[in-house]
Amino acid sequence: MTIPLPGKPLPEDETGVLKVLEGELTPKEIVAELDKYIIGQDKAKKAVAIALRNRLRRKRLPPELAEEVYPKNILMIGPTGVGKTEIARRLARLTRSPFIKVEATKFTEVGYVGRDVESMIRDLTEIAVNMVREEKRKEVREKAEKSAEERLISLLVPPRTGFSPEDEVREREIKEKIREQLRAGFLDDRKVELEVTERSFPSFEIITSSGVEEMGINIKDLLPGFLGGKSKRRRMTVKEAREYLISEEEQKLLDMDEIARLAVKRVENSGIIFIDELDKVAGREKGYGPDVSREGVQRDLLPIVEGTTVTTKYGLVRTDHILFFAAGAFHVTKPSDLIPELQGRFPIRVELDPLGKKEFIRILTEPKNALVKQYTALLATEGVKLVFTDDAVELIAEYAEMVNDRAENIGARRLHTIMEKLLEEISFAGPELAGKEVTIDASYVKKMLEDVVADEDLSRYIL
Repeated sequence: MTIPLPGKPLPEDETGVLKVLEGELTPKEIVAELDKYIIGQDKAKKAVAIALRNRLRRKRLPPELAEEVYPKNILMIGPTGVGKTEIARRLARLTRSPFIKVEATKFTEVGYVGRDVESMIRDLTEIAVNMVREEKRKEVREKAEKSAEERLISLLVPPRTGFSPEDEVREREIKEKIREQLRAGFLDDRKVELEVTERSFPSFEIITSSGVEEMGINIKDLLPGFLGGKSKRRRMTVKEAREYLISEEEQKLLDMDEIARLAVKRVENSGIIFIDELDKVAGREKGYGPDVSREGVQRDLLPIVEGTTVTTKYGLVRTDHILFFAAGAFHVTKPSDLIPELQGRFPIRVELDPLGKKEFIRILTEPKNALVKQYTALLATEGVKLVFTDDAVELIAEYAEMVNDRAENIGARRLHTIMEKLLEEISFAGPELAGKEVTIDASYVKKMLEDVVADEDLSRYIL
């Protein structure tokens, strides 16, 4: 199975979609990858795997038919901390898709002070531009390093004129020796004087009826040279100068027009937007205060989800084929409280299961980023060997379930607060415990947590 590797430039087709996905990730393989980080929630994983695979299937259709096939957006229903956001985020990382998480409550109906819904598309496009720019930087890195090295050698051995062929041979030999020392790091601390450009440009905020938004105008491009950065000579180490020169050479080699074009295509064809707390804007009450703009926010969201064109500083972005995930607890409201048009744009509904002791034990130990593995690795950096016994893990999970039942249920996030409290003393004394092995067993867990868990009022504040 081919999985996109971080740091490796990935090939794209003419639509800006990563070729590495074409025909490689089956729904079962997508679920298997999600299983490495997320415990349970098989129904949700299956739904997102199908939604992603349908994107790939659409690519194989004739263009005129592909244009009519819209993404199957997903509404995930479940309490906080059960993995809704993590499923969407991991899916985006797996496919190297531009991804943004927004909260529905941050938006307001047009005419009210707050962010307008189109800002999520502008933000997503900015993320895509940064992604593509980084990939292109990696492609030109080697060439930029060579150019920077030549410039650095010229600084260390300034060129001279009017000398004999023998002197030229001698100078080439000196430059080669300097090159070897430079690559070996022997000259990193030597000081050189370099001409640097101060990149300071005034920023502008435009207040519109939709709130404070960034205008798609680049003043530097409109007035070239007028706001050009001042050049000044600055002394720095060879190591600092090398990084500065590499960055400068990379910038020269990057084609920002191509980057913007690829980024816009990637957003349009593989962008993922996660709208959280959708349940907070559900309902069609007619009244005053916070409720008055709930339906308005839904109506503003509707054209974005249905498909519209948004103006960004990188060009026009169509939202027709962006994949939307929406999520909410829906304790007070229900999906049917959304306006009918918006309901129809989220045809896949998935209810996520609440987490209990059994799931907590697995979350603590099984995933690649399991909490036990994280804390063990963190303390290992200071020479402390942390060992968790099985009965300790079981008791931690039991306490997490107990506090969730009594206080507000925040799902797996409760494990973070409990682990922090449990390991507080060991983390504080970490440097003094270097070279020692510390065992976390059930008795230690009881000693550190039992009193706090037993006191219901105290546990609400601490855990």
